[in-house]
Amino acid sequence: MQKRKTIMIDLDRVLNTYEGKYDENKLPKIRLGAREFVEELNKDYDLILFTTRNNLKATKWLIENKMDKYFKNVTNVKIPAYIYLDDRAIKFSGDYQNTIKQIEDFKVYWK
Repeated sequence: MQKRKTIMIDLDRVLNTYEGKYDENKLPKIRLGAREFVEELNKDYDLILFTTRNNLKATKWLIENKMDKYFKNVTNVKIPAYIYLDDRAIKFSGDYQNTIKQIEDFKVYWK
């Protein structure tokens, strides 16, 4: 049997409705379609929640939103993975000048 690839998924604004107003004690509501998205990915991939938030609070959020069974772990450590899914990511293509332009022009999709 072939080993499943790992996808690390960010919590804020990928799975929840975070809008940039950080509150360490309150995690935003689940995004519409997030549970179904995670359920679909889990059929073929191992999922790890990647967040800079408190791991226990993030785990509790997963449990409250009935998604804990789809994730192997919750971490703030970047581990080897097939894909990193994040709303604030730029893919490095090997071209530094293009990367600088992408950084300068970067806008989060939700603003």
